[in-house]
Amino acid sequence: MLINTTFKPAWWLNNAHLQTLYPALIRKISSPLLRRERLTTPDNDFIDIDWCGEGMQPLIILLHGLTGSSQSVYIKGLQRILLQQGFRSVALNFRGCSGELNHSARCYHSGETEDIHFLYQTLRQREPDTSFAVVGFSLGGNVLLKWLGEQGDQLTLFATIAVSVPLVLSNCATKLDNGFSRLYRKSLLSELKVFVKAKQRYLEKLGKLQEAEKIEQLGDLKTIKSFWQYDDSVVAKLHGFKNVHDYYQRSSSRQFLKSIVITTLLIQAFDDPFMTEEVLPGLDELSSSIHLEITKGGGHVGFISGQNPFKPAYWLEQRIPEFLKQQLSVGSLSSD
Repeated sequence: MLINTTFKPAWWLNNAHLQTLYPALIRKISSPLLRRERLTTPDNDFIDIDWCGEGMQPLIILLHGLTGSSQSVYIKGLQRILLQQGFRSVALNFRGCSGELNHSARCYHSGETEDIHFLYQTLRQREPDTSFAVVGFSLGGNVLLKWLGEQGDQLTLFATIAVSVPLVLSNCATKLDNGFSRLYRKSLLSELKVFVKAKQRYLEKLGKLQEAEKIEQLGDLKTIKSFWQYDDSVVAKLHGFKNVHDYYQRSSSRQFLKSIVITTLLIQAFDDPFMTEEVLPGLDELSSSIHLEITKGGGHVGFISGQNPFKPAYWLEQRIPEFLKQQLSVGSLSSD
């Protein structure tokens, strides 16, 4: 087990749930200067991306988690810090997450890598010589790792970072059925069910009745109480999987770790309330390009340290830019 000792949880947030909930519920952060751009996808839908920074500095693509967006505090906080450290960033809003619902029944899920690949190709075509990196959180981290494994050596990235990744989706879905973690499950499922029904009404309003009918065919979502049920009844049916087992098996990112050739930092907390110890990969499952850092504490996308409760330190906003700058300098040395 690789335990990272550079992160020490704040004494006043001394358990996994406080680490997880504090930034989501308490942290207030003003948006960095953003410019929104809409890209039309190959299937004639759209994704919205939010830019921070100008010029030709290295560009970091950011991927949010389930029910998140570019407005999630961990995305806004990182964009602000990256700007100060000399990076541009662009946050991808997964389909339907930008404040406007997308125009098809499909949206996004833990194994959906077409949109990140489309975004990467679009930006790479525009800026063939720019140094690119990608950072993904939670679901976005799973998407990132799966995409890296699928693409192998076809990508030009100087680094990638994945944080709090549900590496084995079946284990994580079961974990959320137990103990205090059920509160996270209840909140997330409630948001998702509202999202799906709003999508159906929106598609009907747009006159996209065939797409709306796909959601209608899912039936009554009120009876859904677990992610196993939701992913079987909604995600699998909307996205072409046989069932929830097929979805979890094909979309879990741990199986792709051995195929990753891009230098990648994987940050996991041992006490993450969204997963169990069994989710963590063994060293024999990692490619030589992966740096695995497991912290004793930190919760899920928390990682808050600091002695003063009035001045919390967001460790990810130190560690992520540090790793990016380190890899950028390694790349520039090797190209000299």
